[in-house]
Amino acid sequence: MPRSKKFRRARLIVMMLVVLLVAGVGYGGYRGVTAVRASFPEVDGTVKVAGLSAPVDVKRDANGIPQLYADTSEDLFRAQGYVQAQDRFWEMDVRRHITAGRLSEMFGDGQVDTDAFIRTMGWRQVAQKEYDTKLSPETKKYLQAYSDGVNAWLAEHPGGEKASLEYALLGVVNSGYKPEQWTPVDSVAWLKAMAWNLSGNLQEEIDRSLLAQDFGPDKIAELYPDYPYSRNGTIVKTGTVNGDTYRPADGSSQPGTTPGGGTAQGAATTKALLQGLTDRIDAMPQLLGRPGQGIGSNSWVVAGSHTTTGKPLLANDPHLGPGLPSVWYQMGLHCRTTSPACNFDVSGFTFAGMPGVVIGHNKDVAWGFTNLGADVTDLYLEKVTGPDTYQVDGKDVKFDLRKETIKVAGGEDRTITVRTTQTGAPLISDQSTEQQNVGKYAPNGSSAPDRGTGGYGVALQWTALSPGKTMDAVFELDKARNWDDFRAAAKDFAVPAQNLIYADSKNIGYQAPGVIPVRGKGDGSMPAPGWDSSYQWKPDPVPFTALPYSFNPAVGYIVTANQAVVDPSYKYTLTKDWEYGTRAKEITDQIEGLLKNNGKISPDDMQTLQLDNTSIMAKTLVPLLLKQQIDDPYVREAQDLLKDWNFHQDADSAAAAYYNGVWRNLLSLAFGQKFPVDIRAKDSCLLVRQQDDPTKPDSSTKIVTQCGTRDPSKAQPDGGDRWTEVVRAQLDKPDSSWWTYIDSDHKEQKGLDNLLKEAMKNARQDLTSQLGKDISTWSWGRLHKLELREQTLGTDDSSIASGVVHKLLNRGPYRLSGGSAAVDAAGWNAAAGYQVDWIPSMRMVVDLNDLDSSRWVNVGGASGHAFHQNYNDQTDLWLKGKLLTWAYTPDAVEKATKHKLVLTTG
Repeated sequence: MPRSKKFRRARLIVMMLVVLLVAGVGYGGYRGVTAVRASFPEVDGTVKVAGLSAPVDVKRDANGIPQLYADTSEDLFRAQGYVQAQDRFWEMDVRRHITAGRLSEMFGDGQVDTDAFIRTMGWRQVAQKEYDTKLSPETKKYLQAYSDGVNAWLAEHPGGEKASLEYALLGVVNSGYKPEQWTPVDSVAWLKAMAWNLSGNLQEEIDRSLLAQDFGPDKIAELYPDYPYSRNGTIVKTGTVNGDTYRPADGSSQPGTTPGGGTAQGAATTKALLQGLTDRIDAMPQLLGRPGQGIGSNSWVVAGSHTTTGKPLLANDPHLGPGLPSVWYQMGLHCRTTSPACNFDVSGFTFAGMPGVVIGHNKDVAWGFTNLGADVTDLYLEKVTGPDTYQVDGKDVKFDLRKETIKVAGGEDRTITVRTTQTGAPLISDQSTEQQNVGKYAPNGSSAPDRGTGGYGVALQWTALSPGKTMDAVFELDKARNWDDFRAAAKDFAVPAQNLIYADSKNIGYQAPGVIPVRGKGDGSMPAPGWDSSYQWKPDPVPFTALPYSFNPAVGYIVTANQAVVDPSYKYTLTKDWEYGTRAKEITDQIEGLLKNNGKISPDDMQTLQLDNTSIMAKTLVPLLLKQQIDDPYVREAQDLLKDWNFHQDADSAAAAYYNGVWRNLLSLAFGQKFPVDIRAKDSCLLVRQQDDPTKPDSSTKIVTQCGTRDPSKAQPDGGDRWTEVVRAQLDKPDSSWWTYIDSDHKEQKGLDNLLKEAMKNARQDLTSQLGKDISTWSWGRLHKLELREQTLGTDDSSIASGVVHKLLNRGPYRLSGGSAAVDAAGWNAAAGYQVDWIPSMRMVVDLNDLDSSRWVNVGGASGHAFHQNYNDQTDLWLKGKLLTWAYTPDAVEKATKHKLVLTTG
């Protein structure tokens, strides 16, 4: 749908407004400064908040991080809603429009396709069902109190007036927009966004299918090698499942109580089937970062017997997409006196728009998350036989139908029909003509039904589309007092499936939670045939009692970094698309080294380990690069940078810059040249060999220039953990067909040595074009840059935002150390360039001996207001690897307090 003239004119007005505003702020213009400051929150004095039963103290430190003190739980969460709205309401408002599929109401017709896709999945409907049928009365009470607090703030800012700069900009474009009252379901729905971005192997399922158009099963297997269990290990030593009860095999002591309780048809899927789908996924807002393999997190916990403090230490740094404001919000929620009426004394990281604390600690226990990576999504090819029917086991079955009306600011409403299978899987292909006609090009196979004229549809089965109790789990974690409480909370943590690590003053532990499906036929690696009921999920998921855990393992520490949880001897299939364990192995080796050399691990050691930027793959690849005889002195000069390199990817390292340039070019020559265009990065043009007649295997070939079509952030080969394993395996095969490539002279070359030389030559040229001829001026940070971009206004082409608006709200670029498969995971996509795509979104180290000695830092800051002093005040500390002191006890919080606001009864 074309953008209306009204919106185009409005964008020009917005640009002019911003220029005037910048001028006003930059030169001290009274009106400009006043307009910006009008949205800043009150942080001192007294404010009336309707519904409070007693005053609540809001104590903010110099970084604007609030610590709340109340007499009742409901007052505490009512105050949390009010305070988060003070700092982040615009962000909260946009997020709830995302999860409800209502972005078009704010930003116009450019968001209709995104809304249609989210409406098709039905995030808001599922959240409503969770609230209505699954959540406990206590959780509902807290959610309502939180909503009341948000609405108390909104009553002071009707229609978004003086709420934030973004509302002023939006008002020029969409003057009729007025924020609605906040509801409990707005908070619950955010869990669906979390789950979407941490949903496992959906992208891998699509990519394998797209690769199948050019490669056979053996070649695809080489691109998705087996996990290196013997080298990189698993989170827990795989135990046994007797009946449905898991028994650890790692020397764990027994906890007191246990809480109750791809196919051949998919491989034939064509470009027409899945390219449209991946385009739609690419357009989805990625407020937590891009979903899929290659992005992860680190956490580890060390027993008190191995620490200098004598008590456990716990570290966590989730890796998510960068942006402003930060996805995380730091906060403390404290009952002045803990009692049945008020039983919270917790501090940590949460999400604006959601009550409680997601990651952090209370006075008794600490916990952290990394993505489990369980395969909780499956694509099904559906034989659609009519407007409201599809085929299962040779018989027509009716879809469940519902209509959704998408309201569009400045345009006409759009009504869509959502068709859902009897298993609860929405037909996500319905919003794309390309996907509707998918079967037109796909071979049927002997067991597949005739495609007819309409082709196959594509349905999505996903655990997050069934109501769960994750919101209950958040509050249960916040109140946990021991391991049994922790596991009881984990039992309710349905989606997204996460690795949960645990520590109290005497114990450490790990628990795998989540709703994880049990499949009939198939393993979830490829789209399955929906017309065969034997491929459907079993009615019951993996029992919680059968999920792996560890409690006080004999080794004295637990590391989770998205590696395999267990080995293949485990009774159930959690996934076949684990991360490959590079970061986990490095963290484990570092811990073992510290224990061997020092005997004990200190809080400083935990913090330093988070900054380890070693390239593990470089230790294997650099010796091979140095063995190559390079005749060209121009290239040899760059090769010499690698001679004394320590494999650290420091921002000021020239060697790191050149190595990563070689790595990128190696991947492009060996794999990128051979991949179909819908896997490669948009506008990335490579020399490839093409058959004159693809239908005739023996037809002649020619070398042509071919450009990719995929969004760069999801293009392959991305160079992440999987690719280190792919290349490692092929290095043992110097004559592998993967080492055949087209050189810069348009000639076909073969062999590993030749390709390494070509990669070094190309990298020298690449870095010269970007950094200059003088290699003494090269540095990794000049290539490897991070820009913190305001996320909620979208891109220049898809929202009201202009480049001027983004320049006003964005921060950076910053030069970063680290790399994709390093512990300090400043990730970048080798198929697209060197810019940073994902980062350690926060870092924390919890000291169970002295909670006030714990440390934390966020990217960005507490405030969502672009010119507020706390909008981006923690980023410089984060860049330098520093952490803030994390005050927790009342005395420590009072000492750190710079501003005190009292919320009184209204």
